[in-house]
Amino acid sequence: MKRILIANRGEIACRIIECCKKLNMHSIAVYSDADKNSKHVRLANEAIHIGPAKAKESYLSVEKILDAALKTKADAIHPGYGFLAENDLFAKKIIDSGMTWIGPAPETIISMGNKDIARDLALKNNLPICPGLNNTEISDENLEKKCSDIGYPILVKASAGGGGIGMKVANNFDQLVEAIEKTKNSAEKAFGNNDIFLEKFIANARHIEIQVFGFGKKGAIHCYERDCSIQRRFQKIIEESPAPDIENSIVQEMSECAVNFATNQHYEGAGTVEFIYEDGKFYFLEMNTRIQVEHPVTEVVTGIDIVKEQIAIAYNGKTALNQSDIKPRGHAIECRINAENPSKNFQPSPGIINICHQPSGFRTRVDGSIFQGCKITPYYDSLICKLICHGRNRTEAIQRVQRSLDEFVLEGITTTIDLHKKILKHKKFLNSDFDVNWLDQEKFYQTL
Repeated sequence: MKRILIANRGEIACRIIECCKKLNMHSIAVYSDADKNSKHVRLANEAIHIGPAKAKESYLSVEKILDAALKTKADAIHPGYGFLAENDLFAKKIIDSGMTWIGPAPETIISMGNKDIARDLALKNNLPICPGLNNTEISDENLEKKCSDIGYPILVKASAGGGGIGMKVANNFDQLVEAIEKTKNSAEKAFGNNDIFLEKFIANARHIEIQVFGFGKKGAIHCYERDCSIQRRFQKIIEESPAPDIENSIVQEMSECAVNFATNQHYEGAGTVEFIYEDGKFYFLEMNTRIQVEHPVTEVVTGIDIVKEQIAIAYNGKTALNQSDIKPRGHAIECRINAENPSKNFQPSPGIINICHQPSGFRTRVDGSIFQGCKITPYYDSLICKLICHGRNRTEAIQRVQRSLDEFVLEGITTTIDLHKKILKHKKFLNSDFDVNWLDQEKFYQTL
C-alpha cells in the first residue's frame, strides 16, 4: 500500500492526508468544482477532479470515485466519514477492483452500519436496546398501533449515515407520518439511501460512545468512551473524554458490550458503538462502521493515532495495540466550529474567510481545512474545523478551550465560536448537568 485516495473532502481529507505524509505514503485528493482551491487539494501529493459541486454528482458518485482511483493507480481508498463511508456497494466495488478498502468488510457495513439491521444484531448479542421498528416494519398497515405500543415521543432516524441528518421527533401519529417522509428525503439526499427506522425517544439521556478496533476473527479492543451529549437538533457540537459524572463501572460495562458486539461480528478496523445513558441504565443506539468526527478526543487522551491504526489494520489485519496498553490520561474536549448563524436557527453561513487566526499552544490542536481567503461553499456540511484541547483534568481542559476560543478569529463568515464560548462558561456545563436536549431547551443561542 503506497498510494491512498481519499474519497472525501474538507477537514477529514486533510487529516488523512497528514497521516499519509507521516507514513510516507502518496496521497490522492478528489475534488468537485466547488473545491478546486480547497486546502485538501493543496495538501495532497496529487488531486483529481470528479465532477460538479452537487455531492450526488461528485462525492456521492461511486462510478466517479472508482474511475478516479483507477486513473491515479491508487492502491487503497480511505472514505473518511459521511458521503460513501458506509456504502457497502462502494466498498465492494473497490475490493473487486483489486484495491484495498480502508474500512470494514462490505457485509459488515450492511449488518452493523445499517442502523436498523444493527438493532436486530444488538438484540441477538444481548445488548440492552430501546423499543423500536425497523425499515420493513414501518410499511406495515398496523404502524399506528405498533407506535402506540412503543409510546410517544418516537424518534425517526436514517438507517445509513449519521451526523443527526434527517432525525425527527414525533409526539403523535400525525407528526410521525410527516417526519417519516422528511427523514426519507433527507437521507436520500445525504447518503443515497432512504431507509429509516423508529425508536422510543428517551428525553433526558446522555449520548455516550465507545471507540473500538476490530481484528476480524481475532477479536476487538476498545479505547474508552466519549461523551457527545452537547447537541443541537441531534447534531453534536461538543464532545469530551472521559464522560463526566458517570460511574466507571457503567463505562466499563458499556465498553465490554461494545467489544463483545464487535468481536461477535468479526468487525475489522475502527468503529464506534454508541449508547444512550439515563439514571444508571444504558441502551444500544447504533454502530458507526467508520471513523468519527470526534475521533481526536480519543486520540489526545490515549495517544493513539486512529487514522494510522485504520491504515495498519487494512494493510495487514493487525496493529501493535493491546488492551492493556491503552491507558487514557487527563481530559479532552472538542468544539466543532461550523459556518452557521446560531441566532438564525443555525442557518448556514457561506462566504469567504477574510481573516483567519487559529489558536495554538500547549495541548491545543485545530483540525480543519480553513485558511485566509478560502471560500466556504453552501454545498456541503457546515463543519469547517475542530478545536481540541487536552488538560490534566476537566477543569484545566475547559480553561484551555476557553482561552483558545478567545484567540480564534474568523472574519467574513458567521460561525458557532460565540456559542461555544457561552456553553463553556455555562453553569450547567461546568457542573456536568446536561443531556442531549439541554441546548435545544435552553435556546440561549437565539440571543447571540
